[in-house]
Amino acid sequence: MIDLETSPFRPGRLTPPELFTGRIREIQHLRGMARAVARGGFRIGFVCGERGIGKSSLASFVRHLSGHENGTAGCHVFLGGVSDLNEVLRKTFDRLLKESIGAPWHSQIREFLGNRVRSVGLFGVSVELDLESRDLAILARDFVPVVARLLEKIEDQRSGLLLVLDDINGVAGSSDFANWLKSTVDEIATSRREVPLCILVVGPEESRQELVSVQPSLDRVFELIDVAPWSDEEVKEFYRKSFSSMNATVADEGIDLLTEFAGGLPVLAHEIGDAVWRAAPKPDISQNDIAQGILNAAEIIGRKFLDPQVFRAIRSDRYRAVLRKIADQPGGSFRRSEITQHLTDREKRVVDNFLQRMIRLGALQRDPEVYGGYGFPNRLYELYFFMESRRVREI
Repeated sequence: MIDLETSPFRPGRLTPPELFTGRIREIQHLRGMARAVARGGFRIGFVCGERGIGKSSLASFVRHLSGHENGTAGCHVFLGGVSDLNEVLRKTFDRLLKESIGAPWHSQIREFLGNRVRSVGLFGVSVELDLESRDLAILARDFVPVVARLLEKIEDQRSGLLLVLDDINGVAGSSDFANWLKSTVDEIATSRREVPLCILVVGPEESRQELVSVQPSLDRVFELIDVAPWSDEEVKEFYRKSFSSMNATVADEGIDLLTEFAGGLPVLAHEIGDAVWRAAPKPDISQNDIAQGILNAAEIIGRKFLDPQVFRAIRSDRYRAVLRKIADQPGGSFRRSEITQHLTDREKRVVDNFLQRMIRLGALQRDPEVYGGYGFPNRLYELYFFMESRRVREI
């Protein structure tokens, strides 16, 4: 019997290094940046890509890899819900303190931060950085010299610092944050001292564009690491590696079907894999297990990732025929005429209502270069439409 709690898939969580798959080009770029930092340089990059593409897992993997290869300290800061620079800095230094726990340089970092560190939690076994407004103002103004002095404290143990600022949607439009990034770059560039620091900003392309619109000089500052979807071979490698890690077997045809539905998006690959794992009664996973898991995953993915109104509209009986015809179109784009030519008169009457509603909710967009043309704003919607169309065929 399969133990449901031992699923090798991690929906909603970072991929562990031992199961990380592909991304050779992106990893080589980021490794080069980390090596430059270990030699005393400064680098700043933007890891971008669509939702669910694996940006955070890539940054996390490279951070751990750099620690082993180059001896850098690392800090991965998630900024979801953060909207101002002070909170960015508070979370960054608090995370740096917490992630050093258990490392040989923890005592040096704790000593450097001084009386702002306090013990918290049951029996005081954890720590927290207690920063006041004036401390945060100093950090914003003197970030570069503060980091330089901190790195001097741990230079016998670590060669530099790799700082990941992830999920920046809330601060992408902040002039304070954008100008702080630019001033950090300028200050290090004009400084006579080496500051072995790498800053990796992680977010969708829209967030990068928003930052650049606030501070145009950032456009030439960032090294751009654009994370593309997995290739089919990378998806297959991911599934083979994941299932074999738990001594489970899947036939090649099953791997092919999983790959088709994952569509190159790690977020979907994990959700589908986990749903299949939970549908299978034994480690020898059958085609029926995979089919049932895919149907279950469609429900989970829709509820997790789609706007509730999109989810309800797609599940509506009156739109099912339209949905099937849209999902049958190759390449993620279609014309209205291609959809309507195979519909009944009754079904044709709801097409325009469906299209307008999906555009209003952001699940579809008009193609300005094709008369009557439509497309998906991201692959997550495209693949969900495809999965849901398969699900309704089973009903």
